[in-house]
Amino acid sequence: MSDSFFHMGQETHAVPMTLFKNNRDRATKAIVEELLPGLKFQSGNLIVLLEGGKDKSFYNTDVDYVFRQESYFQYLFGVKEPGCYALLTIDVKTGEQKSVLFVPRLPEDYETWMGQLLKPDEFKNMYKVDEVHYEDDLSSYLERAAPKLILTLSGVNSDSGLTLQPPEFASKDKYETDCELLYPILSECRVIKSPEEIEVLRYVARVSSNAHIEVMKFIRPGHMEYQGESVFLHNAYSVGGCRHASYTCICGSGTNSSILHYGHAGAPNDRPIQDGDMCLFDMGANYCGYAADITCSFPANGKFTEDQKFIYNAVLDARNAVLESARDGVSWVDMHKLSGKVMLQRLKEGGMLKGDVDEMLAAGLSGIFQPHGLGHLLGLDVHDVGGYLPTEPRRPSEPWLSRLRFARILKAGMYVTVEPGCYFIKRLMDKALADPALAKFINVDVFNRFRGFGGVRIEDDVLITKNGTENFTFVPRTIQEIENTMGLNANN
Repeated sequence: MSDSFFHMGQETHAVPMTLFKNNRDRATKAIVEELLPGLKFQSGNLIVLLEGGKDKSFYNTDVDYVFRQESYFQYLFGVKEPGCYALLTIDVKTGEQKSVLFVPRLPEDYETWMGQLLKPDEFKNMYKVDEVHYEDDLSSYLERAAPKLILTLSGVNSDSGLTLQPPEFASKDKYETDCELLYPILSECRVIKSPEEIEVLRYVARVSSNAHIEVMKFIRPGHMEYQGESVFLHNAYSVGGCRHASYTCICGSGTNSSILHYGHAGAPNDRPIQDGDMCLFDMGANYCGYAADITCSFPANGKFTEDQKFIYNAVLDARNAVLESARDGVSWVDMHKLSGKVMLQRLKEGGMLKGDVDEMLAAGLSGIFQPHGLGHLLGLDVHDVGGYLPTEPRRPSEPWLSRLRFARILKAGMYVTVEPGCYFIKRLMDKALADPALAKFINVDVFNRFRGFGGVRIEDDVLITKNGTENFTFVPRTIQEIENTMGLNANN
């Protein structure tokens, strides 16, 4: 990191510290507009107090996990070190803001083991904040600032269901604090991406796209699934400077490609890839805290069979329909329905289904083939915040819609994944055949032919604009493009 940019080398994207200053300004404006009119005091200081992430040991050993900053702290300050606190001091009368960072006071022998100890002025210059103090000075700073109210951050993540706990700090009981008001305001700020954020997201999507292409060139029958994961991680880091992945890589082949969150500890991408398999590789790099989330589906041997073409093109047509229709003012629920309708229509045209497609959709048949939602918000978290805030539409109750990670009206500046899929999951196939309301639409012989097929997912990272979408993902998508790309490894 230079004095005013984060970057991992001259060939990587330089993230300006002004990105985080602008985020602080946006957050302050939102706080002033939404909270100040209702406050019982009209002068003095309002303070926003955030706690950054902490180093975490590997169980009871002296080995630490590789540190990643807490996302809200990253959003406002872009600080890469653990163990920090930060304040936004807002003058209630004028709305003016001051940013203050508190860093750990480390012992002198830190330098022996961990490198140079930076002084507060060096941190100030690095992160472009107004003041820097040591963390053990926080109490005395608050005493001098005499805030009328301290806003801390706590809330329930609508994807994980986990609660972000408010920070603990010395002398907390001396002040009036609130841990609920801030969460929906900052979450909504994060939904609409700034121009500087968009450029970081564009970069990490490009790095991830290039890494996916290298994986497609590498994969062939006989390789292990985890080797594809290794190629992706190596390329994203060695070429793009992305030390972190945004999530655990999903590298499913054969029937594993129908396991939606494959790659976990109990199924660690450890199957040999077979000739005739479909591969579904869902992987995204992370740069300066910002995430990519891209899925490519392709045949292991580089050549689609007729059945693979059938399913792949059904998913591709669903994806294309959404990219052509999504824009500012459009309902995300409607986009999910559109995707499902197009896919069902293509499955009908291929002989797997029969009957009226609108009736299939209403009956929830698309949920048998695609049990997950169309996509999700994307940003500092791979499933980014802002989905089900109190002011936004609630989660749909219909079973085939209830997995949507948000149900909002799209706005220009939102960044989302578009990821339709078609999977042949034994439990769901049996469920459909046992339900007369669904089974009447199914040509059983064709349907059963795909037991063991696995699945197809096509996932792009997409910016919503006033007039449409901008796709930041650049990977082969048509059958011809994929076969041409994978043909490069024919002599391996």
